[in-house]
Amino acid sequence: MRGFIGVMGLVVALTACGSGGTAGAAPASTGPAVPGTSVPSESASASTPPPTGPNVSGCYHTKDGKIFTYGGGMPGIIGGTGSVGVVITYERRGTVCSWRPLFDRLAPHYRVLVYTRSSQALPEDTAVAMARRLLKERGVERVFMLGGSIGATTAVPAALRLGPEVAGVVAVSGQISQENAGKLTVPLLQIGSEHDGYGGAGDLTRAHDAATKAPDNELLVIPGESLHASALLAGPHAKQVLDKIDAFMARHKG
Repeated sequence: MRGFIGVMGLVVALTACGSGGTAGAAPASTGPAVPGTSVPSESASASTPPPTGPNVSGCYHTKDGKIFTYGGGMPGIIGGTGSVGVVITYERRGTVCSWRPLFDRLAPHYRVLVYTRSSQALPEDTAVAMARRLLKERGVERVFMLGGSIGATTAVPAALRLGPEVAGVVAVSGQISQENAGKLTVPLLQIGSEHDGYGGAGDLTRAHDAATKAPDNELLVIPGESLHASALLAGPHAKQVLDKIDAFMARHKG
């Protein structure tokens, strides 16, 4: 009986591990939060009353900025102030809600765009479209491309397509190709944890070493951890990560 219980415990453990996001896994659809409807928060408990009025996934409301839709009803929001913008693209199986700490940190000084990512569109294409949308906002002159995991990986090729209007790239837990890193001519900040299976120390170091044309090429590796993407924005390393992003962007916003 003990052997049977041990096997069942192993099966449960492996099943739980398999539920996490991986680099090659298909993205989960988060579904649009259409302005004017009530959409339950992706992070709220069952006992939490659903938000009312226009919102994005229950985490952002009209008091936070201007809500918009794209691609047949997928929602996003542009909040904050300033002449420099930042486009945030989250990880596979991520949500806009988990990036709220960064939104709150940057909004006092930047025009911040976060959006619910369609599982049907290529992240790079959507990130480029979001940057072009943000650059049409009155007073916005340049943008940072910022992403987590697949959003970080595709931030560099997106920046290459956008050209001189990009102020810099912030990649959290990305796996940037050496070829793309070698073409980058704007400041680059990479952040990740040492033992992350996607965007860990090895991935970050290879991209860092290849980005020889970047005028600023910074790397922050959290030792001994395997936290991925937005998980770095919560918990014991959150302040260090948010401070690093804030300081990097402040130096390069122009």
